[in-house]
Amino acid sequence: MIPQSAENTATSPTGSLTEPATIVLAGATGALGLLIAHHLRRRGAAVRALVRSAASTTAEADSLRLQGVEVVSVDYNDAAALTQACAGASCVVSALSGLRPVIVDAQTQLLEAAIAAGVPRFIPSDFSADFTRLPEGSNRNFDLRREFQRRLDKAPIRATSILNGMFTELLKGQAPVVLQGPKRVAYWGDADQPLDFTTMVNTAEYTAAAALDATTPRYLRVAGEVASIRGLQAAAQAATGQDFKLFRVGSLGFLGTMIKVTRTLMPAKNEVFPPWQGMQYLHNMLSGQAKLTEPLDNGRYDGIQWTPVRQVLAAKDNA
Repeated sequence: MIPQSAENTATSPTGSLTEPATIVLAGATGALGLLIAHHLRRRGAAVRALVRSAASTTAEADSLRLQGVEVVSVDYNDAAALTQACAGASCVVSALSGLRPVIVDAQTQLLEAAIAAGVPRFIPSDFSADFTRLPEGSNRNFDLRREFQRRLDKAPIRATSILNGMFTELLKGQAPVVLQGPKRVAYWGDADQPLDFTTMVNTAEYTAAAALDATTPRYLRVAGEVASIRGLQAAAQAATGQDFKLFRVGSLGFLGTMIKVTRTLMPAKNEVFPPWQGMQYLHNMLSGQAKLTEPLDNGRYDGIQWTPVRQVLAAKDNA
């Protein structure tokens, strides 16, 4: 494990502590970005949040300022200003979310600015299942990340991608697996296929620790819980005290057909997560192709309490 006391400050040749490490955070006003900023501040980092001008006056930006985060309005097309915004950072973290104009284009602009500013490390917005193991064309959003990955791997900067499976919170709505109404756990394929789940909070806390760790490898893989469909059934029953039945909708081939039909009827090309995209994500996980390789890196940092699926399913939604 990496001792936390050594992560958030630099040490001078005389042994005295110097200024806190500065982390530049892009996408800081998004749900994950806000959590990363919070955990960076908790670890004593100086955080510089890069936000587009339209987002600089939002409640999210005000929340960042209240936490002591420096909020800098940037135009990603202004290379000189973006480079200046990255100056002095020990790591640039991207929590940007979007399609090609963001994941490929804006992240490339951010990467080039980080290099020009002499930033030694870069963490891209790869928070997901293991897209590196998937064939091209199996998931549009993963294809974009892989395209940026090829650029990142050629760049003169140390990169670390954090892979966390699926955000556990999606099981409470956006991922049609644990169906609270009919008390069913729906799936395609094999009910015993191991699946990776990590909460956004745990992902953010781990990312904050990794951003302050100068020794990170190219990939870090974590999962708050590895659970099969049968494991999700047990978690749902433990969380609610009610009986959940397994519902096998069909084979993975049938799910693949459903994806094609849904994408044809409802292409929603400009949406980041249209219904067919979520179905692609499930197919990638249920096939086992996007399973995180083990051993996982959960134990790299002290103090992170990993949240199990049962706890997320038991949590009451805010009114």
